[in-house]
Parts: sequence; C-alpha cells; structure tokens
Amino acid sequence: MPAEHPTAPPVRDPAGFAAFYQQQFDTVLGFVTRRVDSPHVAADLTADIFVAALEHAHTYDTRRGAPVAWLYGISRNVISAHFRGSAREQRAVARISGRRLLDDQDISAIEGRIDAARAARQMAAAHAALPDALREVLDLVALDGLTTREAAQALGITSTAARVRLHRARKALQATEQTRTDSREAVLEVTQ
Repeated sequence: MPAEHPTAPPVRDPAGFAAFYQQQFDTVLGFVTRRVDSPHVAADLTADIFVAALEHAHTYDTRRGAPVAWLYGISRNVISAHFRGSAREQRAVARISGRRLLDDQDISAIEGRIDAARAARQMAAAHAALPDALREVLDLVALDGLTTREAAQALGITSTAARVRLHRARKALQATEQTRTDSREAVLEVTQ
C-alpha cells in the first residue's frame, strides 16, 4: 500500500499520528473548504477533525474501510456539529435582535435601583420595628404632614410628649441608617 494511504491511523504512537496528519491534511482541508467559506472556520474545523481523529483512533476498524473514509466520517460529524452550533447561535441572535443590550450606564442605573430598593426595605423594616407610640407620631408628622402640635392633638398627648416621641423615632431611624452606612463602608474597604 502507498505511504500516502496508511492502513490505519496510529493508536498510541504520537510520531505515527503526526505522519498520518501530514499525509491526510490536504485531503481533510479540501473536504472542509468545499463546505465552508471562511478560511478561519476551515482551519479551525480541520484542527477539530484531527483532534477528534486522535481521540478516536482506537475505534478505527480496518474491516470497515480505508482510513480516509473513516476520517471523512469524522469530518462530516465535526462539520455538522459546527453548523448545528451556528444555527443555535443565529436563533439566539435573532431572539435578541432589535432588543437593546445593556451598556455600562444601564448597569449602573439598575445597580442604583437595587441599592435604593434595598435601602427602602431596610428603612421600612426599621420603621416597622419602632414601638407603636413612636411610629404613630412619626407617621402623622412625616407621612401625613401634620405639625407636632397637630399630631399631639390627634393622639391625645401633650405637645412635649409628641416632640420627645418624634425625636426618639428619628434617632432610632438615623441609627439604623448609620449602621447601614457603616456596613456598606466596611464592605467597600474589604473589596478594595
């Protein structure tokens, strides 16, 4: 048999497989270039075919035909897999086509919203944790827009008691905010 058509690819001999590669390279490259139109894709696929051939050299059976036919079978499989992957990629691109992708400003805006929502949840939790007497005064003044005197009248307490409760409520919320700020700064220090 001529040297350019070995009877089987070497199984465990790297030097022998290198010779097989040299002998069959042009044949495989021709097979690939008849099916793709990009030189880069052709080079990549040819390399992939020989990697697959090396990985599966132990499966070659001389009774089933010449090594070149076996190599063409591997080539068909590798090229088919490539086209299936390309089709999946094109479908994915088509699904997002016309949709705006996120840029750095979008990501920053989303992160800002997440941080603001987190802060709002923490403040709501701190508000809910206030004793009823403090929360009632705070709500009447901060949410409903009453003066401290009007809040005191609505609650049936003195103006002094309303001012003390309002002060305590604000102080408790400020302490919660300070704790949150301290935690955020500690995280920033650790990550830097």
